[in-house]
Amino acid sequence: MNSYLKQYINGAWVESDGGTVHHVINPATEAACTAITLGSAADVDKAVAAARAAFDGWSQTTVAERAALLTRIIEEYKLRMPDLAKAVSEEMGAPIGFASAAQVPAGLGHFMSTLKALNDFSFEERLGRARVVHEALGVVAMITPWNWPLNQITAKVAPALAAGDTIVLKPSEEAPGCAMILAEILDKAGVPAGVFNLVNGDGPGVGAALSSHRDVDMVSFTGSTRAGIAVAQAAAATVKRVHQELGGKAPNLVLEGADLQAVLPPTLMGVLANSGQSCIAPTRLLVHTSQTAGAVAVAKAVFEATTVGDPAEMGAHIGPVVNKAQFDKIQGLIQSAIDEGATLVTGGVGRPDGRNSGYYIKPTLFADVTPDMKIAQEETFGPVATITSYSSLEEGIRIANDTPYGLSATISGDPALAAKVAPKMRAGLVTINGWSPDGNAPFGGYKQSGNGRENGKYGLTDFMEVKTIVGEPA
Repeated sequence: MNSYLKQYINGAWVESDGGTVHHVINPATEAACTAITLGSAADVDKAVAAARAAFDGWSQTTVAERAALLTRIIEEYKLRMPDLAKAVSEEMGAPIGFASAAQVPAGLGHFMSTLKALNDFSFEERLGRARVVHEALGVVAMITPWNWPLNQITAKVAPALAAGDTIVLKPSEEAPGCAMILAEILDKAGVPAGVFNLVNGDGPGVGAALSSHRDVDMVSFTGSTRAGIAVAQAAAATVKRVHQELGGKAPNLVLEGADLQAVLPPTLMGVLANSGQSCIAPTRLLVHTSQTAGAVAVAKAVFEATTVGDPAEMGAHIGPVVNKAQFDKIQGLIQSAIDEGATLVTGGVGRPDGRNSGYYIKPTLFADVTPDMKIAQEETFGPVATITSYSSLEEGIRIANDTPYGLSATISGDPALAAKVAPKMRAGLVTINGWSPDGNAPFGGYKQSGNGRENGKYGLTDFMEVKTIVGEPA
């Protein structure tokens, strides 16, 4: 079993002050694979104090100094990629091939794109008599999820370091190993003591303590909308900045006349990749009534060709979902669709054939799903897709937007028509004949999918303050 029982505070690995041991469960075997210590409020106080003390010095470093640090981090990260992939695969169930080809490189990509953004960024401008400058924000608390753990951590850590902020990170207790390895990477790269701190813990404990802490200037949270509301409420008393990327229920609006064999398989991969545990997975297929039967046939073939297997083995299969709570939630949503009258095309409740343990989900497809069904409104976070018919483009757009979420939306079909439809989609990310974001472009949501943006220069800006100076001598 991997053991990471210490917290990383002020440039050193230290014993927790009053924490409790927690075992991380491998979702493929249902056995413990990693031991960590869930930290305490006292640990949070020490980490925040270290970050506060380091801020004055780190915030005054030059762009060249921060760029040099990011460059060293990138080189150290590359050396540890096999270790990072193994940790991600064991703890959250991503097949080792997918962890190596997608999960871990996503984290590296944020450091690289942030380095480029930092070197290109204009830290000041003249507006009439005023000089407007971008400055370091302060101590940033980061609370990150398990589904793309390195992607979400580095999307915050990289721009905060580049901006001159200091950091206290609480990674998900479901997938902490890669965060601990990242702390080792940052330490080896020479991040000054106190600039980056890590306290393991759960949401009600360490997460709540960070969100409400009077000496934290910003809390950046990625996770469920329910938890995001709790973070915002805890942060409100100190009027700290709240930066959030929350849930999603992405539509895939398939335009009338689309070549289904061409456009559906690539976007359905967004539902199946990572076992559906992606906030931008385009799970709601909206198809014109004239093509519903064809869409069902194409999607059925894709889902039935998707195999489920051991994440420790190389291959193109998908793995389990992260834990029993997630498994039970998905099973309940699948059953709710059956109970509400949706047509089960393939998959269904229970584990795939031949699997009596592990949190494996059958790749599942429903047809005849109406917008009011529970499965059409709630984020599933599993390899489950639904097909809903529309009779006019206006109706399709209305159904696409008929959700509390607005993180992403996909449009499949004629790119020229899709480009005209894109402005009507109420989502922070709109993809055409694909589902992946661009790591250099802003990422974030509308409505209950959050506020603020990550990636590139937009992410850098969101981790900075803006100051206006008037009356300087010419």
